[in-house]
Amino acid sequence: MSDVENPGVGGKPPPYKDPDNGSQRFLLELEFVQCLANPTYIHYLAQNRYFEDEAFIGYLKYLKYWQRPEYIKYIMYPHCLFFLELLQNANFRNAMAHPTNKELAHRQQYFFWKNYRNNRLKHIIPRPPPEPAPSQAPATLPLQASVPTPVAPPVPAPTSSMPPVVAGGASAMSPMQFVGTPGTNMPKNDMRNAMDNRKRKMG
Repeated sequence: MSDVENPGVGGKPPPYKDPDNGSQRFLLELEFVQCLANPTYIHYLAQNRYFEDEAFIGYLKYLKYWQRPEYIKYIMYPHCLFFLELLQNANFRNAMAHPTNKELAHRQQYFFWKNYRNNRLKHIIPRPPPEPAPSQAPATLPLQASVPTPVAPPVPAPTSSMPPVVAGGASAMSPMQFVGTPGTNMPKNDMRNAMDNRKRKMG
C-alpha cells in the first residue's frame, strides 16, 4: 500500500519526503537567504507587504537555522545573516519600507566593505610585545670615573719671514711698511752711506 493510501498513525498524514533528498529545497532556501544581503531586496519585500504576512514572518524565523555552523559554511554573503537577524524585529521591517532607510543601509554597508580589510588586520596582525623597562642600577655600587678622552696636541704653525696677511676688507699694507719690519732680510735705507759713496766717486 502506498503512502497516499495509508493515512498514517492516528489518521495523521505521513511526513513529507523530498524526492531528491532535500537538495532542491536546500538550494532554494540558500538562494533566498543570501538575497537578504541586499537592502534593495529587503526594501522590495517591505514595499510589497510581505512583512505583513504572519506566515512569511514565521518563514524568516525558520531560516535562522542558517546561522548554525553546519550550514553557515555554505554562505557566501555573510551580510545576509546580519539582516536576517534584524528582520526578526518589527520596527526594522517597517523602517525598510522607506527609501531613505534603504539608502542609509546601503551607505553603511559600503563603508563596512571599504574599511573591512583595515579593521580586520588590526585583529589579525599580532602586535609587538612591549619593550621591557630598563633596570636601574643599585645605589650601593660606586659610580665609575669617566676616562678623559686623549686629545692630540696642536701642531705649531711653521715660522715665516713674511709679515701676517691682513684679512680681506682691511686696507692692504703699503710696500714701505715691509721695510725695517723685524725678521725680514730687506736692507734699511741708510742715507749717510749713500752720501759717502757718492763723495768717493766724485773724489
